[in-house]
Amino acid sequence: MPALAIVIVSWNVRDLLRRCLAALADSLALSEVTARIVVVDNASSDGTPAMLRAEFPQVELIEPGANLGFAAGNNVALEYLGLGLHAVAGAPDYVLLLNPDTEVVGRAVGRLVAELQTHPDLVAVGPRLRYGDGSLQSSRRHFPTRMTLVWESTPLERLWPDNPWVRAYRCANQFEARVQAVDWLVGAALLVRGTAIRAAGLFDERFFMYSEELEWQSRLHRGGQIAYVPDAEIIHYEGKSSEQVLAHRHIWFQQSKIRLAQCWFGWRYAYWLRLLLCLGYLYEMSVEGLKYVLGHRRTLRRQRIAVYRQVWVALWHR
Repeated sequence: MPALAIVIVSWNVRDLLRRCLAALADSLALSEVTARIVVVDNASSDGTPAMLRAEFPQVELIEPGANLGFAAGNNVALEYLGLGLHAVAGAPDYVLLLNPDTEVVGRAVGRLVAELQTHPDLVAVGPRLRYGDGSLQSSRRHFPTRMTLVWESTPLERLWPDNPWVRAYRCANQFEARVQAVDWLVGAALLVRGTAIRAAGLFDERFFMYSEELEWQSRLHRGGQIAYVPDAEIIHYEGKSSEQVLAHRHIWFQQSKIRLAQCWFGWRYAYWLRLLLCLGYLYEMSVEGLKYVLGHRRTLRRQRIAVYRQVWVALWHR
């Protein structure tokens, strides 16, 4: 059986993390798989470290003392495991990167391990994700194009949600219920071969949150295939850490998109994308302002206008 390590980067989601670790223990027992579990706590203020020490003493807790974000937090754990710049003996064969707002279902961990074991051409595999209400979360992805970045998660997508660029990006035209190669997977749960991590390098820490797993998987992809395994399922209570700072969630998402655009398509394209996103948030503020004037849920409209204005200022003056 290959040596497995599980890495969880957590910030102020104590109760969800408790549920995550309990479900993980059940899945490991059902799968007859043993693993080291490493939690990087990004300076939580909700008692997460105390809970881990009291209830999960087997967990290896790392406390960097600040909120490093997802990319840097994972890098701390990967370095700790011996998969950083300086390889060490005893590093794990496989690493499961797992969000704290997830709940592993049944033998999902064992199923992912088995897929990686039996297919040496694979560098990483990921499960089917479901939201907390049981509905399917889209997690398969092609690499984005220039048009994808213009349409995805902007007002344009709401105006034409079935547009071909976003459909292709989200693999909407491919049958979902079978094992299949993809360009990359949403990073709530990803099992990666240790040798592939060494070959690809660590996460790019310029991405505080969002797009970091996309950029990293583009480097992993150079060493082999990434596969979606739908008969391994994980529940994803999406975005519970970033929900606590809603404006920052928008800012991190859009700034990471612009940074990715500059890395892949050049600064001129990134400039025009930034301008388009700023126009999009001006549009959002205008719509919310009109609804406010019409007296529709004014407290909500005021909150949204404040968030969108904060995001617009951050993007415009960056």
